[in-house]
Amino acid sequence: MANAKTLEIKSQQVSEVTDKLKESSCTIVADYRGLNVAQVTELRKQLREAGVEFQVLKNTLARRATANAELSALDEYLTGPTAIAFSKDDIVTPAKILTDFAKKNDKLSVKAGVVEGKVVGYDQIKALADLPSRDGLLSMLLSVLQAPVRNFALAVKAVAEKDGGAQEA
Repeated sequence: MANAKTLEIKSQQVSEVTDKLKESSCTIVADYRGLNVAQVTELRKQLREAGVEFQVLKNTLARRATANAELSALDEYLTGPTAIAFSKDDIVTPAKILTDFAKKNDKLSVKAGVVEGKVVGYDQIKALADLPSRDGLLSMLLSVLQAPVRNFALAVKAVAEKDGGAQEA
């Protein structure tokens, strides 16, 4: 039987994972079976640079955390070796990094995730990965907002040039 210290440590781990599940805007569950140390290190590096925490967890510990976070629907995906990526700020980036990495390394498979408190399957994670990044979306929005101003400025310039040419004649 486990001693009190071990139970306390595990209880604390469950509490930490529960908090991460509740605070994350995007959580992705993946099976990393078959990746070598260099591949896992590269994946961790990419995720860390994007501000995403990547953790390998025991399934029983993860199931207790999902129960505490009221995300028990995620339990069906907690089989085999499980790694979970937690992102507090960005929804698209972790999905993009993990699915791109899975395309290059067939040993990694994205199982499912939690997006803003809702459990979603692989198809929804893939759809998120196909979206432009936050910076890309902001630049698209900026160009859409700038277009009318730019067109107005060009029209004013054309009128000014026309009027300037008419006054010279």
